[in-house]
Amino acid sequence: QVQLAESGGGLVQPGGSLRLSCAFWGSSFSSYVMYWHRQAPGQARELVATITSGGSTNYADSVKGRFTISRDNANSMVYLQINSLKPEDTAVYYCRAENMANRAMYYWGQGTQVTVSS
Repeated sequence: QVQLAESGGGLVQPGGSLRLSCAFWGSSFSSYVMYWHRQAPGQARELVATITSGGSTNYADSVKGRFTISRDNANSMVYLQINSLKPEDTAVYYCRAENMANRAMYYWGQGTQVTVSS
């Protein structure tokens, strides 16, 4: 059973940076596409970044140029570097793993809170 655990959230001032981490275990990491989503209070969960096992990435328009997703296949980790933080980036950030061979097999982490405030 795949399990995911996010870390790295916190309270940051506008303009600051954070690096979120997501640890993966329970299966072959290289078989999974990895995603970062976020959910702000009262809003739907949104996809912000995607990375394939080969390292191809994609971003939501709202975060392009500020967010960078990366993965370490040797250590089964995925990261989200967030720069130039804005108050509207305040949300719970979730890691998701989706099996490439069976897209119905996906798993969520418990989330990590990011709060951007002065």
